[in-house]
Amino acid sequence: MELTALFLALLFATLRLATPLIFAAMGGFMSERSGVVNVALEGFMLSGAFVGAVVGHQFASAWMGWVAALLIGLCVGALYALFVIELKADQIISGMALNLLVMGLIPFITKILYNSTGSTPALLVEDRFRVEPLVMALLLVGVLTFWLYKTRSGLWLLFAGEHPQALLASGVSVRKVHWAAVCASGAFAAWGGASLSLFLASSYSPLMTGGRGFMALAALIFGKWKPVPAFLACLLFAFADAMQIRLQGVRIGEVEIPVQFVQILPYLVTIIALAGFIGKSRSPKALGQEGF
Repeated sequence: MELTALFLALLFATLRLATPLIFAAMGGFMSERSGVVNVALEGFMLSGAFVGAVVGHQFASAWMGWVAALLIGLCVGALYALFVIELKADQIISGMALNLLVMGLIPFITKILYNSTGSTPALLVEDRFRVEPLVMALLLVGVLTFWLYKTRSGLWLLFAGEHPQALLASGVSVRKVHWAAVCASGAFAAWGGASLSLFLASSYSPLMTGGRGFMALAALIFGKWKPVPAFLACLLFAFADAMQIRLQGVRIGEVEIPVQFVQILPYLVTIIALAGFIGKSRSPKALGQEGF
């Protein structure tokens, strides 16, 4: 019975911790499948976590925060699209610049709102999500899988990332597909951030994403830019995260394992996964190409 209880607790912890990764990975999927490199997932997540926490606290409603995170994600995604699609800026540099912009802007806004550069006020327990973001994340994977292969607009996304010239020849604007995909990427990744501040925690804390945007990108690469394999990769990384939480304070004989060594487990698993499988993954052929 104890073993069964431990297994169920670990399973539920894995699913909970995977929620922000799933949203961010699906956001990265939308952008990169269309041919636009997206290393700005961390910035999208931070903006969603912050705005979701602020609005959720203001209205005492996690759902209001969830909607606000969606809107800020669309806005930040549109900003990124403006630079990389319209102004033809380097996609890697623009993504990193957006991450740094969000990281620096949030403490400034927090200082104005709360006279503090730290955390936002916490939501009451009854105002937080229970399991809703997890359910939505699982549904999102299924919906995107169906949409990608069974709808005309899903095929447009695939062709934009693989054969944009063919899409142009059929009369579909690759530029519009890129815009829609990048904005959707911002919205989904912002939901990933909001699931941190409204579901896994009760407020925003500085840099609370902890590199999850890059872990989601790694899951996308590990999953060969496909929704279901990327989802499974998110579960793997979340399982490593759940294990490191369980292993904190564990002793080997009389020696206690330093907590810092235990905390690197999810990142170590991410690095090993990429090092072992990135050469076997084929990115979309038009990924990073400009001129459309």
